[in-house]
Amino acid sequence: MSNVRLAVIYYSTYGTNHRMAQVAVEAAQTAGAEVRLLKVPETAPAGVVNGQDAWRAQAELTADVPEVTHADMEWANAYLFSAPTRYGVSASQLRAFIDTLGPLWAEGKLANKAVSAMTSAQNAHGGQETTLIGLYTTMIHWGAIIVAPGYTDPVIYAAGGNPYGTSVSATGGPLSEESQAAIRHQARRLVEFAGKIAS
Repeated sequence: MSNVRLAVIYYSTYGTNHRMAQVAVEAAQTAGAEVRLLKVPETAPAGVVNGQDAWRAQAELTADVPEVTHADMEWANAYLFSAPTRYGVSASQLRAFIDTLGPLWAEGKLANKAVSAMTSAQNAHGGQETTLIGLYTTMIHWGAIIVAPGYTDPVIYAAGGNPYGTSVSATGGPLSEESQAAIRHQARRLVEFAGKIAS
């Protein structure tokens, strides 16, 4: 029985990061972790969301996914974040949630927990690496333990070669087999090291 309690926390406008999170959940559960799939709250006005068919459809599709809370952050001893890149940083919806975590950080409740991150952008050089490094900078402030995939498996090269975390080009379609393999590897690696840290 694994001692890992993993929160897979995502934001997804059109569905790519939601699909990435789902692949990670399945892999982490297979690796023995107790997993919660959670989304960050939408901060865009309802009129904007409803004004775009694809955005509205994604919101409706995931209406039953619970929003992440501070209680979830305390419950978990590992985190996997996934959010799209916006101008080289993570989507503002994820940053807005992170900005609420000051009280937990101040009490040390985010420290010593394994964490990893994933992202997407419209094109291959759309800022994925800076997005991941930016997230990790925040998590270093928490005192969390970064578990990046590195070049620890050939699937990393097949999926584009990003050692910081799985990143995909958001096409609106299904994830490639290579991307799914990289996500599964990253999730398993996170569970493995989270278990070692928690023991």
